[in-house]
Amino acid sequence: MSTLIYNATLVSDGLLFAGALLIEDDHIKAVFTESSLPALADFPAATELVDAHDMLLMPGVIDTHVHFRDGGQAENPAGNFLTESRAARAGGVTSVIDMPNTQPPTTSLEALEAKAAAAATRCMVNYGFMLGATEDNIPLLPSLPTRDFAAIKLFLGSSTGNMLVGSEAHIIQLFRTAPTLIVAHCEEESIIRSNLDAAKAHGNASPSMHPIIRSAEACLASSSKAVGLARQYGTRLHIAHLTTAAELALLQSGDPSHKLITAEVSPNHLWFSDGSYSTLGNLIKCNPAIKSETDRLALWRALAESRIDTVGTDHAPHPFAAKQRPYFDAPSGIPSIQHSLPMMLELALYREQGRQLGGRDYWLPLIVERMCHAPARLFGIEKRGYLRPGYKADLALVDLDHPTTIQPSSLLSKCGWSPLQGETLHAQVVATYVNGSTREQPGQALTYNR
Repeated sequence: MSTLIYNATLVSDGLLFAGALLIEDDHIKAVFTESSLPALADFPAATELVDAHDMLLMPGVIDTHVHFRDGGQAENPAGNFLTESRAARAGGVTSVIDMPNTQPPTTSLEALEAKAAAAATRCMVNYGFMLGATEDNIPLLPSLPTRDFAAIKLFLGSSTGNMLVGSEAHIIQLFRTAPTLIVAHCEEESIIRSNLDAAKAHGNASPSMHPIIRSAEACLASSSKAVGLARQYGTRLHIAHLTTAAELALLQSGDPSHKLITAEVSPNHLWFSDGSYSTLGNLIKCNPAIKSETDRLALWRALAESRIDTVGTDHAPHPFAAKQRPYFDAPSGIPSIQHSLPMMLELALYREQGRQLGGRDYWLPLIVERMCHAPARLFGIEKRGYLRPGYKADLALVDLDHPTTIQPSSLLSKCGWSPLQGETLHAQVVATYVNGSTREQPGQALTYNR
């Protein structure tokens, strides 16, 4: 089967140009500039012709940080591979890497196999998994085949799923012996617990306390420790969901392929700030916490300066009723995968901080770099993340100026809510091609070049 998408504005490899793309079966057969495109009549009669009407054609987003809540065995009321992958496809996301803090936790090859078997039948995008580090399995990790998982996830702060690694000796052992990339959730647990005890002693149960309890100090202390160990042992480290301006001093600009230490930011930490707690409360409670406006703007600039390397949603659905509990009892996590790409385009093209740093020709290649190219390179994902002949036909077709207000009826995540309800986003994903098809069908397991 062949499909020609023509009259498009393509963006890949730092270039933005008018042209067309030919899909054959599940891969990209050819990429054309406007001047090199043959006459449409020259293509075989069976070729499906899709007029893009000058919309943006880009690689599908690779989201390397999602919580689809599906452990492969028991149904989770918050989400599963089917519901959350449908939300992902609607947002132009074609590949995801799922986190290990599921039930059961993904901390062994057997658990990986069970999760992969479930994803193979009900995940409608391409999928990979991180293997969770625990104090029990850290000695075993060097002997495991690293092509079976995307990275090792290390929780240095407690979060959903209770996978905290608190032993200093085990943390050092992991950094000394890790056979592949470590992705770390960096918050210093002792600082969090001290802040939490103080808040409970004062009886303060407001969501606005979240960035005080899970403070910038806790993030910096933990990130500094992880970076120090990575440098000491020459271990590749990726800091997940960076939230503070102070942590940026730990990072360097440049191509993530050439860095020992890289970092990710979530669209939520670029969109919201601590002033948002007064209206959204627990709906934006996540770990690490959304912090100050100063931090938000510093993260945005660092993304533009290549100090932050990737964008990952940390998509984490919870039932709406659970989010209505008192602050101390409400779970942490925000469902955001359906709108991550439109959010990034809104920030870049329509918000003041984006316009100050560059225009359309600057931001579109940069967003594709952070959301498609860099995740593929950093995690060694084979043949995805670019518009290149021979690569998998994972694509997003985007109308950059079709303002749409987010309504509950449009939300596809199983939890059925979003803190963006009522917001208007200009960019809309018109079509998502996963392995060459817009039809809903199971995706493929990601493979890694290591």
